[in-house]
Amino acid sequence: MRAAQAIFERDGFLDARIADITAEAATATGSFYTYFASKEEIFLAVVDALDHVGLHPPSLEFLAAAGPDPLAEIAQHHRAYLRTFQANARMMSVIEEVTNINDAFRRERTARAQAYIEGNVTAIRALQAGGRADPALDALITGRTLSSMVSRAAYVTFVLEEETAASIDGLAETLARLWINALRIP
Repeated sequence: MRAAQAIFERDGFLDARIADITAEAATATGSFYTYFASKEEIFLAVVDALDHVGLHPPSLEFLAAAGPDPLAEIAQHHRAYLRTFQANARMMSVIEEVTNINDAFRRERTARAQAYIEGNVTAIRALQAGGRADPALDALITGRTLSSMVSRAAYVTFVLEEETAASIDGLAETLARLWINALRIP
């Protein structure tokens, strides 16, 4: 799978070839088919493995129990996400590529994000019920939008603009302040 990730990162999904993956892994092409039926299948396996390293935008769930400085807590969560995104920026670019060309993968990616969106909705409703967030906000739209803002900012910064680690602190602080302002958290 490391070999497949390296090839996807180097060549993108469309130009990646099973022969290149097996050459990178120093194995026979026939051995590939013992474990995977297609390039699509190994790509999904690589994406599944990345799911465990924190490549989802931060959830708002921690805000329900946030301490006296929610801005710092939000920035800390964003910083962790941004570091992980930056470390995997090439693969995130490939994931975006496949999302745009493969309807089945797009649906699967959307379904994976649903748990994070539901966590955001729950957190926003709890903040609203506790008088800590603007009660006029639609929790679903707000949760989806705030998460999308963070992931898109990471994509633009680390994939399109190829910024360095120095960008992480400023970006995390700005995104956190935007969250606070959007939710109207005191």
